[in-house]
Amino acid sequence: MNRSLTLTDSLAMSDLQTFLSRAARVEEGSVRLIADGGVLAVYTAILYPVGLLDETPTVLGLRTYAVQEKDPIDVVVPIRSLLQRVERSVLESEEGADGPSVTVPMEVNTVTWAGISPPRGGWTPQQTVDPVVLQRAAEAGIAEVKEAVPGGTGAQLVQRVRSEVWSRPVEGLEHIPAGAAFAALSLGFLGVDPVAILETGAWSRLTTERGHVLIKRRAWTLSR
Repeated sequence: MNRSLTLTDSLAMSDLQTFLSRAARVEEGSVRLIADGGVLAVYTAILYPVGLLDETPTVLGLRTYAVQEKDPIDVVVPIRSLLQRVERSVLESEEGADGPSVTVPMEVNTVTWAGISPPRGGWTPQQTVDPVVLQRAAEAGIAEVKEAVPGGTGAQLVQRVRSEVWSRPVEGLEHIPAGAAFAALSLGFLGVDPVAILETGAWSRLTTERGHVLIKRRAWTLSR
């Protein structure tokens, strides 16, 4: 059965297109769509461990949208397939077609990070941070990875370097890995407004007016 999602207007669909485009430039895998009670949550994995010994943190990007459908949906779909359909919907909206809707692509079942569900409630505010701090941490990490990983390097070495760089905490933010700053910058979430840091259980969250970055902390970081 074909399922579709109808957003509130063409601006929201264009925003979704921008979000998916940015996410696809970082990780060309899949996105998780969770719709319930008229709200669509779109999760994308920016970083996640590959194998038991990989120390890479789990870092997810999240944008939410109002949708007309009330029936619950929880699927993982290829990001490129969804992006193509969203682009088509944006074009049709510009041409005057009714309703900015998009059909949901066929789901995939082999995405390990999608089995990790961030909590929806119980978040406790901790502090705010200047977005410049996160931008600098992200840019420094990008430069370090680029210098340490020349073209043609094997995938295993690339993964190890990325894990080392993005697992380090942002200076002055004990539970926020540099990978979270990389996600916030890459997804366009950083602006001039302060970034709120919230926590619940093993999770931390960076929140701005543009979106959220969720971080699953490893067991060894849980003690304060």
